[in-house]
Amino acid sequence: MNVNESEELIACHECDALYMKRALPRHSKATCARCGAVLYRSIASNLDKITAMTLAALITFVIAQAFPIVELDANGITSQTTLIGAIVALWREQMKIVAVLVFCCTILFPLAELLALLYVLMPLCAGYVPPGFNLVLRTIQFVRPWEMIEVFMLGVLVTLVKMFSVARVIPEAALFAFGALTLMVAVVVSFDPVSLWDIASRMSPRGQRPRRVVSPARHKP
Repeated sequence: MNVNESEELIACHECDALYMKRALPRHSKATCARCGAVLYRSIASNLDKITAMTLAALITFVIAQAFPIVELDANGITSQTTLIGAIVALWREQMKIVAVLVFCCTILFPLAELLALLYVLMPLCAGYVPPGFNLVLRTIQFVRPWEMIEVFMLGVLVTLVKMFSVARVIPEAALFAFGALTLMVAVVVSFDPVSLWDIASRMSPRGQRPRRVVSPARHKP
């Protein structure tokens, strides 16, 4: 077997079965004949849609952070807060570990993934591989499990239901933005970022001759 042939092989991540990799039709996926695990998906045709959804999610993320989440009216006393304000309040109440976790899981990691995805998706749509492509994809894979916007949204809804009996709760813009962001993030993370290596393998960095970008996960040791 020569080098070119070995680069077209893909190993199942569940049972290590080897298959010859082939181009897929739109909206299709390749599955392992032995265990049924998904080997890879065809996302080249949806690259523009994924990029647009990621950009929309980033804009919605900024709106969710900039505006208050809810307004509470209890006995004539009105108060409202943003997510940042809630994190600051946790820090001042000596709950620093909780404040750091909330900041990382609801702000830092989601923002890092959205920016990193745009960094690789927009150049790929333009037809070239951006610098640091491999490092950025590995960073996306690292931070993705720590995103917990949907957990935060669920916690907010549970809290609001409990507070309806003690105060008048007025939903603000950020609450609706977080709801939309939860759905957008679900769409963005529905594809495997490792699949972008397949698209990049047919492109080249700007100003350089074409080269192959090979994902380490595609080969058996």
